[in-house]
Amino acid sequence: MSKTPVVLITGCSSGIGYALAEAFHARGCTTYATARRPETLDALATKGIHTLALDVTSAASIQACVAAIEAEHGAVEVLVNNAGIPVMGPTAELPLEQLRQQWETNLTAPVAMVQAVVPSMARRGRGRIVNVGSVSGLLTTPFAGPYCASKAALHSLSDALRMELKPFGIDVLMVQPGGVQSNFGAGAVAQTQQQPWRLYARFAEGIAKRAGASQEGATPTPVFAQAFVQAVLADHPAPVIRLGAGGRTLPLLARLPVAVKDRLLMKRFGLSSR
Repeated sequence: MSKTPVVLITGCSSGIGYALAEAFHARGCTTYATARRPETLDALATKGIHTLALDVTSAASIQACVAAIEAEHGAVEVLVNNAGIPVMGPTAELPLEQLRQQWETNLTAPVAMVQAVVPSMARRGRGRIVNVGSVSGLLTTPFAGPYCASKAALHSLSDALRMELKPFGIDVLMVQPGGVQSNFGAGAVAQTQQQPWRLYARFAEGIAKRAGASQEGATPTPVFAQAFVQAVLADHPAPVIRLGAGGRTLPLLARLPVAVKDRLLMKRFGLSSR
């Protein structure tokens, strides 16, 4: 990998993706920030960061974005699959269409991005793919089952890709953030408040608490982004990188005996049998 690689980041309209674009650019990388609505990237463009429209759920949009970068630079050297959406609430009552949208964005889209950039990486014999998972993919909690599942599945796909792409000189890294300041929590809370819970109406407070949990004591976004970039651009990066509030402690909680873990998490999010 070159000292100033060409970096493509998905989901840069706000929060972590926005901060990552700034941090990679500050390191001298040729940085491409992308979002479905490119006007949200105007402030990044004024800083000299390249911006492109990209809908990660559209094959045509992915093809156009990657083709534009390859035409200019030959290949994407670092792909950061950051785009993702939360779907929170009791699994038994969540609209299936919301779940399908989450799978498409959080799981299928990263694979589509990988398939788009790998051919040129393989021809060069080098490249780096960074998938942004979550400690939620390690510790499943009430009222976040589908989101936790999408991240756990992404972790598994990254494990497979790491082995499958190694012969081509392509590194696959999995970043598993803990709590990081962003609009994620606010978006999740808004989503849960729009749902007409029936069986779970009396647990509305716990549902909202889980939706906003990622912002409790969250790591400042610029701090997280700088640590992220440093870890990802290292000469010999770790295959699994845990950063952000709870990034190290929450995976330990996941190792507790099931009955103990269930009891702790049910209490935290206001679940009771009566």
